[in-house]
Amino acid sequence: MPDRLAHNVFFRLNDASAARADELVAACKKYLNVQPGIVFFAAGRICRELNRDVNDRNWDVGLHLVFDSKEAHDAYQDDPTHNRFIDECKGNWAAVRVFDSYV
Repeated sequence: MPDRLAHNVFFRLNDASAARADELVAACKKYLNVQPGIVFFAAGRICRELNRDVNDRNWDVGLHLVFDSKEAHDAYQDDPTHNRFIDECKGNWAAVRVFDSYV
C-alpha cells in the first residue's frame, strides 16, 4: 500500500472569538472535505483545557486531512474549492502553519 499523506493546518486568527473560529471550521467543512482521495477529514477549535508544557497553543483552528496519496494531496492544492476557501477566509488569518507527513 502506498504511503498516505497527513496534511495538518493550524490557523491563528486575527479575530479569534468563538463565532469567528466557528465560521472558519464551517468553511473547512464546506470546502475542504469534497476533494477526491481524502480518507480522513476533521476540523475544529483548539482544546483550551489542555495546557501542558508540551502543548503548542499558538493557534485557534486546526484542519486535519489524510489523503490516500501524495498525488491526491497535490490535486487538492489546486482544487477550485480549496482556492475559494482561501480567498473567502484568508482575511482573518494572522498566521497559518502546515505540517505534512507520510503516515
